[in-house]
Amino acid sequence: MTASVDADFFVRLTQANEGFRAGLPATLGRLRQAGAGFNPAAPAPQLASELQSLLHTLAGAAVTFGFRELGQGARALEQRLRVLTAFELVGEDDWQAWLSSLDEFVRAGLAGPTPAYHSAAFSLLP
Repeated sequence: MTASVDADFFVRLTQANEGFRAGLPATLGRLRQAGAGFNPAAPAPQLASELQSLLHTLAGAAVTFGFRELGQGARALEQRLRVLTAFELVGEDDWQAWLSSLDEFVRAGLAGPTPAYHSAAFSLLP
């Protein structure tokens, strides 16, 4: 593999990273909106499924593009949601605690997460 191929790869990776970062507020907004519509007293299975899907996608993409902490937070929320939805009866306070964690996650994400990759890998960029 030549240096120009490596440089082209890192240019594309950087562009994809910038696209992910630019779309992050909208993604977090969808999470916030879905969470706001979630009724802890009577959780709608389709809304729980939508939240799980959004978190799953965000977790994978965040880690891929170097947002390790954001990805780990999304994965933790997704896993906790899976546990909650596995039970037939879940207390409203448990759902409310999960929703509070989701709100905190979204707020922190909108505050400007930074990528956590080894920036030396991008030293091939012109």
